[in-house]
Amino acid sequence: MSGYSPNSFALLVAALAFFSVLALNIAVPALVLSGMALLRWLLLPLDRRLPQGAPA
Repeated sequence: MSGYSPNSFALLVAALAFFSVLALNIAVPALVLSGMALLRWLLLPLDRRLPQGAPA
């Protein structure tokens, strides 16, 4: 890294940290919502198979 100044390197590290956290802020909620949708998709048919008067 002989061609870069310390300020430039610090800016690069800050930008990398910012954009990696930004990607996690998008990916983690997407995974959580996908998991919730998958569980709902798996469990909803079981709910429909119960008789009408049966407790859940």
